[in-house]
Amino acid sequence: WKRYVPLVTILFSSFTAQISSTLTHYSIPEEMKERSVVANLAADLRLDVKTLNERKMRLDVIANKKFLDVNKETGELYIVEKIDREYICNTKITSSCYLRLEVTLENPIRIFNIDVEILDMNDNAPQFRRDTIYLDVSEAAPKGERFSLSNAVDPDVGSNSVKTYYLSESEYFNIEVQTARDGSKISELILLKQLDREQQAVHHLILTAVDGGKPARSGTASVIVRVLDTNDNTPTFDKSLYNVKIMENSPIGSLVLHLNATDSDEGSNSDITYSYSLYTSEKTQETFYLNPTSGEITVRGMLNYEEFNIYDMEVIATDKGANSLSGQCTIKILVEDMNDNHPELSIKSFQSPVSEDIKLDTVIAVVSVSDKDSGENGIVDLHIPDNMPFKLRKSSDNYYELVVSEALDREKVPEYDITFTVTDRGSPPLSDNETMTLELLDVNDNVPQFPKSFYTIRVMENNAPGALLESLSAFDPDLHENQYLVYVIIEKEISNTSMSMLFSINPEDGKLHALKTFDYEIEKEFLFHIEARDSGSPPLSSNVSVHIIIVDQNDNAPVIVSPWRAHGSVVEEKIPRSTDKGSLVAKVIALDTDSVHNSRITYQFLQVTDATLFSLDQYNGEIRTMRMFSYRDPRHQRLVVVAKDNGEPALSATVTIKLSTEETAVKAYSDMTEVPLEYDIFSDLNLYLVIGLGSVSFLLLITILVTIVLKCQKAKPSKAAPPSRNSVISERNSTIADSTLVSNDAYWYSLFLAETRKGKLVVRQPVPKGSRYIVSSIPRGTGLTDTSDSAASTL
Repeated sequence: WKRYVPLVTILFSSFTAQISSTLTHYSIPEEMKERSVVANLAADLRLDVKTLNERKMRLDVIANKKFLDVNKETGELYIVEKIDREYICNTKITSSCYLRLEVTLENPIRIFNIDVEILDMNDNAPQFRRDTIYLDVSEAAPKGERFSLSNAVDPDVGSNSVKTYYLSESEYFNIEVQTARDGSKISELILLKQLDREQQAVHHLILTAVDGGKPARSGTASVIVRVLDTNDNTPTFDKSLYNVKIMENSPIGSLVLHLNATDSDEGSNSDITYSYSLYTSEKTQETFYLNPTSGEITVRGMLNYEEFNIYDMEVIATDKGANSLSGQCTIKILVEDMNDNHPELSIKSFQSPVSEDIKLDTVIAVVSVSDKDSGENGIVDLHIPDNMPFKLRKSSDNYYELVVSEALDREKVPEYDITFTVTDRGSPPLSDNETMTLELLDVNDNVPQFPKSFYTIRVMENNAPGALLESLSAFDPDLHENQYLVYVIIEKEISNTSMSMLFSINPEDGKLHALKTFDYEIEKEFLFHIEARDSGSPPLSSNVSVHIIIVDQNDNAPVIVSPWRAHGSVVEEKIPRSTDKGSLVAKVIALDTDSVHNSRITYQFLQVTDATLFSLDQYNGEIRTMRMFSYRDPRHQRLVVVAKDNGEPALSATVTIKLSTEETAVKAYSDMTEVPLEYDIFSDLNLYLVIGLGSVSFLLLITILVTIVLKCQKAKPSKAAPPSRNSVISERNSTIADSTLVSNDAYWYSLFLAETRKGKLVVRQPVPKGSRYIVSSIPRGTGLTDTSDSAASTL
């Protein structure tokens, strides 16, 4: 065998993505000794020997025993068991004999296809089926008559098979060697001249079959020719050649052909029997039964197109004469294929699990398909469901790659059950399938999501520190650490105060707590952001806006700002006794720093000296006369007004107004007899007294006003209160000195003090930024509603 140097021929090579399919061809002789090295497979395939174990190299022999293996240390392909070509290739359909090998490596996946051709050695000699061949020849046989002889069989192929035949010397016979359809050599005995039974009844010949090997081998058989008496008519068939088609898998006993041969002789010489000639192979005779009497050929064995599809036979019709004669015909039976083999598929490689961010066109699996049928029945198609983000790509003959065709998303589909279906094109088509499950690994590709993009949280003022305000939980559809969220407040300072000093959030569950007690009158709202960040790598985050609204409680009582008086003191007012009905006596103005709802103020008399004399508007606090004063009315009237807010429970404040009536000159009416005389006529003395008293009262009033202004300037500013829209300041004409500064917003009274004589505006409390007030100067002697002579400016 050393004369045969293994021949390596790289026939085909294609590299696709991560998988390579390479067809390598080796030729070795049969009968090589065990452990014999065929070739260095690693070198031929350009593989690194050091990585063979790491890449889990393995060799599979397709549809046969494992006659060869690979040494993973050296990369050499060696013989495991002695190879007998005749054992492996037991049919003579083709002269070639191959071992199909498949080498698989991982990381990356590569598959190499190897064909090892087993070269024949001339280790078998030709043999005849029978050692002695008997041949009856009529003496009437004409010159040139041919007789079939048994063929020799040599398991070897090619040049080592039977090459020719030799016949021992004879003056009556010679042989002619022909080549059959399958390439085998057949011999026919030719009659050189007419026989004479009386001279020689039996002829002994030696037939030698010689193969073409070096050195050549041979086999012999004895040919005994018996000369028969004359029977000069031979049976004759309807045709010399019959072509018959039959479907594979036809039932046993099915009729293939009914032969009919005729003989013009009479008697026993015309009785015909049918038989196979020696040319007909044993396999053919085992597959088909020939009825010797009727000539019917029926199916005896199973017909399999994939194993054998053409049968050649020769049938002899022999009469029963004393010297029987025979005729022969050739029959060619073609077996037609039917779709009786299911296609097969094999998963050569499958990667699972894979990351959900796997790149497009990445190879997931390698699948091989095959079908033993032929023609359309042997053509197969491989499919996967259409609604999947994968596609099949043909990498080589009968090999497909499953690649990623669309982006994968584990949050939508965590795994795929991929069914590979292989279908042939027969009628009806046959199919096979196999399902593989592909799992997806999570990557941090989803940001945390809050249920809402904006949270408005209402918090009642005077809350307890540490109170739970809201649970701001976000959701992350990722898995494991990619979905573990941490919540933080995005720092923002308001008036040098950090949000983390006012609020806290649990980093694990997102519960928001207040760290202090809030006062609506100081802080009305907060706007900040909360961030939810996952624990992935890199981490992803999102934030949500939080609007905290402080809800007012009725925790501030109304404050009466007009008429102004010192704490606990009584307001004293003077009005002419001749005041008409409906005249404005006083206006009570109260402010409430609570919200609009709680600061809505109504006014009521708590005490009144004469309920029929004065009326109080419950909304604007104006006190007006209901009738004119009479002489029976007391000179001093005491009014107690309560200002009550709209809260629940309601809070209130009171003011006591002491009204004093002043006498004025009264006209004498002749028709008013009920007026006392002392009120009609004033003496000079009384007039002087009245003037003097008026002067003193005026000086006293000026002194009181100056004292009040000085005290207000020295007083400490109190807490700023928001403006209230419920009243408009109004003063009685008699209380205005030279001029009065008037605002259109009652809140002004709690913020500013007007020095009426000097025309100055004094700040009493901190003024809210951005506030706007209209301030008017009204000359004395004009009504508050008469602004024709007033001068207004914007503050």
